[in-house]
Amino acid sequence: MRKLANEELHRLDVQQFKQAQKTPLIVVLDNVRSLNNVGSVFRTADAFLVEKIYLCGITATPPNKEIHKTALGATDSVDWEYVTDTLTIVEQLKAEGIVVISIEQAEHSVMLQDFNPEPTTKYAVVFGNEVKGVIQEVVTASHQVIEIPQFGTKHSLNVSVSAGIIIWELAMKLKQL
Repeated sequence: MRKLANEELHRLDVQQFKQAQKTPLIVVLDNVRSLNNVGSVFRTADAFLVEKIYLCGITATPPNKEIHKTALGATDSVDWEYVTDTLTIVEQLKAEGIVVISIEQAEHSVMLQDFNPEPTTKYAVVFGNEVKGVIQEVVTASHQVIEIPQFGTKHSLNVSVSAGIIIWELAMKLKQL
């Protein structure tokens, strides 16, 4: 078995990405501190044709060399916008008919494997701060909470790992509809 060279992968260029049909998925980063995490989320969003990323609160924005280090140019392909207050963008998305889901451990959360998206619905997933998670006001305002099941001794995953798991799972489920 031979590894493929980059030119054999037939990846989209930035212009083709911008014109491609997107996964009906928006990512909201709620006060994410680590610039490497932000860059990793951009890269994952690019891989699965995420529609847009909202960077909220203390979340850093491009251009930034630390974000670029892990995003590897995905800040050019994935649409993004900075919003000061996470709750404000959550309320705006809800008003636009987008289903907002916080990714958090909460009462009445739905385990990721049990979540079945609706075929005609657009979703926004909110990922929180590395220490405090998604702020309670945003959890309360969300339509739903999804939890990633975990079985070890730690009570959380790195935000970029959580984003990778959630974005991949939802992208696959939405593409099957």
